[in-house]
Amino acid sequence: MKVSLDIDSDYDETIVTIHCKEVDDTIKEILDFLKGMETEFIVGKNGDMHYILKPNEIHFFRAHGDSIEAVTAEGTFKLKEKLYELEKLLPSNKFVRISKSVIVNLYELSRFEASFNGTLCVYFKSGVKEYVSRRYVHAIKKALKMNRGKKE
Repeated sequence: MKVSLDIDSDYDETIVTIHCKEVDDTIKEILDFLKGMETEFIVGKNGDMHYILKPNEIHFFRAHGDSIEAVTAEGTFKLKEKLYELEKLLPSNKFVRISKSVIVNLYELSRFEASFNGTLCVYFKSGVKEYVSRRYVHAIKKALKMNRGKKE
């Protein structure tokens, strides 16, 4: 991999360009890192107050009724963003969708167990649990690198 840096005071903003033959895991990590730099905070509402939430402090996002909530150790906050918008905004090496209505912070997971119907039950450090639907089991296993040593 070649890296070049062009520093010029005439530039108004920083532009990152990646030239590659294909998008592999290394490129994905670079893109996730850059996405993480863009998303420094998310604004959530609890009651009449608006709070600045740091993504790494959010345990998970969930659709609740017709709104989206961010769940943290400090409480639950309503967001303006939709789940699909959050999924695009957040780095995929830290945040993974586990069902139609939930995106989790992988760094807030403590354990998981297989369920009888092909789903997984994930437990957060806070003790809260959520279920991984069958459709998303492969994605979370891949994110947690559980398929090491297995041929695909």
